[in-house]
Amino acid sequence: MTAQPEPETPIDASGNEITTRTGLPPAFPDRAAWGTVKQLRAWQAAALTQYFDTNPQDFLAVATPGAGKTSFALTLAANLFDRREIDRVVVVAPTEHLKTQWAEAADKINIPIDPNFGSKQGKTSKDFKGIALTYAGVAANPLGLRIRVEGFKTLVILDEVHHAGDALSWGEAVREAFEPAARRLALTGTPFRSDANPIPFVRYEPDGTGAMRSKADYAYGYGPALEDGIVRPVLFMAYSGDMHWRTKAGDEVAARLGEPMTKDLTNQALRTALDPAGSWIPVVLKAADHRLTEVRQHVPDAGGLVIATDQNHARAYADILKTITGKRPVVVLSDEAKAGKKITKFSEGDDRWMVAVRMVSEGVDVPRLAVGVYATMTATPLFFAQAVGRFVRARSKGETASVFLPSAGHLLRFAADMEVERDHALKPRSEDETQLLVEAERTQTEEDADLDGEHSFAALASDADFDRVVFDGGEFGMAAYSGSQDELDYLGIPGLLEADQVKDLLRRHQASQVERGGAEPPASHSTHQRLRELRKELNGLVAAWHHRTSKPHGVIHAALVSECGGPPSAVASEDQLQQRIDAIRHWAVSGA
Repeated sequence: MTAQPEPETPIDASGNEITTRTGLPPAFPDRAAWGTVKQLRAWQAAALTQYFDTNPQDFLAVATPGAGKTSFALTLAANLFDRREIDRVVVVAPTEHLKTQWAEAADKINIPIDPNFGSKQGKTSKDFKGIALTYAGVAANPLGLRIRVEGFKTLVILDEVHHAGDALSWGEAVREAFEPAARRLALTGTPFRSDANPIPFVRYEPDGTGAMRSKADYAYGYGPALEDGIVRPVLFMAYSGDMHWRTKAGDEVAARLGEPMTKDLTNQALRTALDPAGSWIPVVLKAADHRLTEVRQHVPDAGGLVIATDQNHARAYADILKTITGKRPVVVLSDEAKAGKKITKFSEGDDRWMVAVRMVSEGVDVPRLAVGVYATMTATPLFFAQAVGRFVRARSKGETASVFLPSAGHLLRFAADMEVERDHALKPRSEDETQLLVEAERTQTEEDADLDGEHSFAALASDADFDRVVFDGGEFGMAAYSGSQDELDYLGIPGLLEADQVKDLLRRHQASQVERGGAEPPASHSTHQRLRELRKELNGLVAAWHHRTSKPHGVIHAALVSECGGPPSAVASEDQLQQRIDAIRHWAVSGA
């Protein structure tokens, strides 16, 4: 018998070898057809076994960012090629950069893919076994692609398939182009969102509430991936602060991040916090850089990513980081021709920081990213999960990720619900419980435009304070001054720790902070400083009451306002703030 060559080790989308505890699935139907791969992660092996057990035309795999969807898909494609069930593959990805990323990964297991194929050209080199396009590219010429797909036994891989539901025209184009395909593999991370546009080739079932929900053929969420050590645990460092802005109507408003607000006020407070001219973002960037320095003591090539709302903000944040670090970070703008090369160079280097808009939020793998700053107005559960997904890919045992974010209620909920899996729901947007608090599609220019009015929105002032850490679904810590020892304790958590060790350290820092009664405020005499100190003290007491009762911070603030009267704490007087402090201290003594 002729000895079989040693099969290659599978790789992920970044070209990294996958080293796992799991080999071939015991129930795999044809081991001789395994061919091009050797080891798989447990979930990949199980999903492949299920696929070949059922032999479907359509298969939806939902797996958390960083789990290895690309490697799974290419392993499946290699086996279908070996079985002669397909002779061509078409990959559809959200961005131009991801097309190249797919092509590079596929080439390493001998599936050459043309990432430069134009949907109107019809032909490509005979050296290629497939092509890669964007969803926009499919929409440009769906009929031409349909003819191409009909001419071969084709596997279509729809990466981040929820994009086929972004616009009705995109979904129709995907359906028209790939309806004749021999096989279709749809991939996505969690969660899907809700809207009225069905995603082509995805199965929907009634959920009992009047909506139709997508049904995954195989799902692998963040929670199981964390247990398996495939993804990193994430510490969410939340920062609050007092915000002051002028509305389009000319009214001046003051509010504090983290306290109860309407959606519109939350939107405006976030815009104020993220304004590069204010004090909030420089403080948070400095804290994030401090955290990155701590992580790099244990992970020398660890990098950081700031996700900005738009290009103007991205450039301004880069200027601030240059002031903090002494070196200008890599800036990636989506309309730059060399954006993809910049990401690749950053991924392979050891620069500290990269600043980007939406381009690095989905599918782009930079495994050394360990610290992030969520400084964008885009606020859907889907975008949040994809953005955090840039930081969760585990490379070695004990690595953690840290993401800094505004202390806004919806963002804190997203952070706490990282392990919750959601399906795509077909129902009107107006009924969607996870509807955007901030419209992602609305640009800064559109928000500021007010042709009929006298004023435009203006951020007037902001400050930043450490608020809390969200980790493993729980909250740790109390409000602390920026630069205080309490803040530095949390920022200084070692970069290599097991999840249980992180939780234990957070509890110890919290207990120490509670015992001291919060950080010692700096000496001050002016009215605005005294008010700020009282707000810090109040927020620290609210956090302590939250840890004692598990009631949300906003509910506690609302109860204090109801009992003591007066406006929100951002505009409350010294006497009103002191009343609330006394009231919550009385609750603690009386056990109310």
